[in-house]
Amino acid sequence: MKLLLLHGWGGSDWPHWQAWLASEVAKDYGTVSFPLIQHPHYPRLNRWRKEVLHHLEDFRPDTVVCHSLANTLWFHLAHREEIPYPVERLFLVAMPSLNTRLETISTFYPCPLPEQLYAKEIQLIVSDNDPYITVEEAEQIAEHYAIPLTVLPGAGHINAESGYGEWAWILEQIKNEE
Repeated sequence: MKLLLLHGWGGSDWPHWQAWLASEVAKDYGTVSFPLIQHPHYPRLNRWRKEVLHHLEDFRPDTVVCHSLANTLWFHLAHREEIPYPVERLFLVAMPSLNTRLETISTFYPCPLPEQLYAKEIQLIVSDNDPYITVEEAEQIAEHYAIPLTVLPGAGHINAESGYGEWAWILEQIKNEE
């Protein structure tokens, strides 16, 4: 497995579940890339876009796990048809609304629904009390792409602040290859 983890606004350093997941996959001799995208606290779409395209082309992952703003970035890359090849599996975790209106991340919005997401298998994972997306919008996105939706009860934005450091469920999903 070649796993690419893409963090959201502010990064996903320890004790965030993405940092934990990177170490767990590496322990089992998986190949992991978990880049810190430039200026995570003040993201700009074009800068993030160029950087992630570079990682996709150089690392060539088969599995990509996006958290938060990285989901929006993936949608922009897919909409522009810039993703160089379809990945085997794509996990969209804690996706924010496609119409988010926050000044610091305004270059990412509004975000179009791309025709395709450049992945053979896709899972959308949200929480029923995420402050950045409603379950109804997540259901619409999942229905649009005919992909499975997992709604976690009371998980907030599915980050360290909401108790998601060690997250055995996501590790099991990552390891559960076809």
